Amino acid sequence: MSSVERIDQDLLKKYIIPRSLSSKKGDNGTVLIVGGNKFYHGAPILASLSALRSGTDLVYTAVPRSNIIPVRSVSPNIIALPLADDKLTVGSANRLVAMLPKRPDSAAMGMGLTVSKPESLLALVRGLQTNGTKLLLDASALIPNVLSQIENTNTVVTPHAGEFKRIFGRAAGEEKDERISAVHKAARQHGITIILKGWVDIISNGERIAVNTTHNCGMTVGGTGDVLSGLVGGLLSKYASFEASMLGVFINGVTGNLAQEKMGLHLAATDLISNIPEAMKPFDMIKE
Repeated sequence: MSSVERIDQDLLKKYIIPRSLSSKKGDNGTVLIVGGNKFYHGAPILASLSALRSGTDLVYTAVPRSNIIPVRSVSPNIIALPLADDKLTVGSANRLVAMLPKRPDSAAMGMGLTVSKPESLLALVRGLQTNGTKLLLDASALIPNVLSQIENTNTVVTPHAGEFKRIFGRAAGEEKDERISAVHKAARQHGITIILKGWVDIISNGERIAVNTTHNCGMTVGGTGDVLSGLVGGLLSKYASFEASMLGVFINGVTGNLAQEKMGLHLAATDLISNIPEAMKPFDMIKE
């Protein structure tokens, strides 16, 4: 097994892609967020706002039609697209791909999403893959049926321990070393990048392995995983899967630490988003 890299600022600076001084709208990433249902309207909003703060130029947010008003009202920066149904169906997946104003460089899906049946998710994944969009799957998108469709595409999946067992059919384990081994093995077997979220975040693409300990116990509050998915999804529009994942988990942790400094153990997921610019400043680079 490969040596384990510890994620820190010095490591990440090696992979930063500077922004061109002459860049125009769209050059720095277009991202699609797909999520939400009648109970969890906030998940895709959190992911969308964090994707915007990651430095992308455009974020399209696809949510059930019943959620479209709260999504549109929360921020004028989000371009909201209504799904035809409250659940993701084959028809609504196909219509979403057809209605996209611009081909997304990356897409993050599953946050708060209700999937009517596995084929609905597969239809969306296939449609976006056909367009060359890089994918991140989270929450309800983490089902075993999707593995054959994403194998050897280096798609990013972001399970916690329970979701890891659901999608891969085996537990990741409790001890750090066995979790590292389980993530590395599954990533290598399926040709994907895995972020196993937990007290130590473990990332592997089947070749490299990295761990992140930059976060705090206040981040158990709901929504921090949605912020992470938006961050990684946004970074995925510009970076390779493994590098986007390392950057995303580290920045997510730094934002949580900044929020805890101000809020103690009373932080909310939105506090993380407001701290993203400060957390990312050390990585801001411009080239002629």
